[in-house]
Amino acid sequence: MASLIGVSSSPFPTQTSHLVPSRSTSISSLLQLKRDSVRRLLFLRVSCSSRKVEDAETESESESKVVVSNTSADTSISAYNWCAALGGVGFLETSYLTYLKLTNSEAFCPVGDGSSCSNILNSSYSAVFGVPLPLIGVIAYGVVAVLGIQLGQKRMPLGIGEANGRLLLLGTSTSMAAASAYFLYILSTQFSGEFCLYCLASALLSFGLFISSIKGLGSQEVQKEVGLQLLIVLLVVSTLNNSYSASQPTTTSSAMTELEYFTTEITSPSTPFAISLAKHLRSIGAKMYGAFWCSHCQEQKEMFGREASKLLDYVECFPDGVKKGIYMANACQEAKLEGFPTWVINGEVLSGEKKLSELAELSGFTMKEITEAK
Repeated sequence: MASLIGVSSSPFPTQTSHLVPSRSTSISSLLQLKRDSVRRLLFLRVSCSSRKVEDAETESESESKVVVSNTSADTSISAYNWCAALGGVGFLETSYLTYLKLTNSEAFCPVGDGSSCSNILNSSYSAVFGVPLPLIGVIAYGVVAVLGIQLGQKRMPLGIGEANGRLLLLGTSTSMAAASAYFLYILSTQFSGEFCLYCLASALLSFGLFISSIKGLGSQEVQKEVGLQLLIVLLVVSTLNNSYSASQPTTTSSAMTELEYFTTEITSPSTPFAISLAKHLRSIGAKMYGAFWCSHCQEQKEMFGREASKLLDYVECFPDGVKKGIYMANACQEAKLEGFPTWVINGEVLSGEKKLSELAELSGFTMKEITEAK
């Protein structure tokens, strides 16, 4: 029995020893599987959440780009509307000044001394190479106003394209701002103590147009065109400087910079020949240009005498006197005088004092006309 029990009992420990390790192994493998599945689930969740974050960031970036682009578009449109408005105001102002220039009318100055306004607007600085400055302003402001309207509506005429239209607007406004800065310098140096409302208003309009055109084009694009802007500024300043250097009188000396206008009485009597010649010269449109301080002009009038000199078509080139900032009258500048007196007879410019016989011959005056006059 003992042996039977010993034999029969021997398989149980052996079987138990085999079963226990296999069960522990399966449990550990199950636990490992469970851990792996949990890790995979966590990885999937993390990857999904990161993708969602990336998608959200991408969407937010695209939305911000859209907002920025819309904001820049609104800014550019607003800037071009400002250009159109300022250009329209400047067009009206320069049109009024052009009308005054062509009709030789006095400007209405609501602020300051009215004579100061007229002195500045009628000085030698009111024209560039003989072209009235207000007329140039009409063209410039008109171009800017049209470009502002077209760019605001994103419709450019003549197929020049929106980019070229913006550059044209920038170039025009740059030239206007440069000219205005030059004129402000002239006002402060040549017209100290005098005030011109129209000049200051035009300068403010030009600077406003320059700033608006820069905002419309954008700071980055403007930086690319700095070289072009500097070239425009140099060209404008050199043109104005050359024009005004050529228009300054060469006959006035430094001692005459503060000379008030005065008249000199003609004392000699007029002969019948002098009276007839004076009438003839006036009838053919002959003009005598002179200055009140010119002794040769006085001698020329004395040749005609008291009665005949009043019949001449005489142009005084310094009706407001000679002082700093006031130069020759526009009619004398346009005649391109080289000295005083100067005669213009049948389109021919004759400088210097002339004898009556010379004037008769040059104008085609004959003795027959003297007989008819008698």
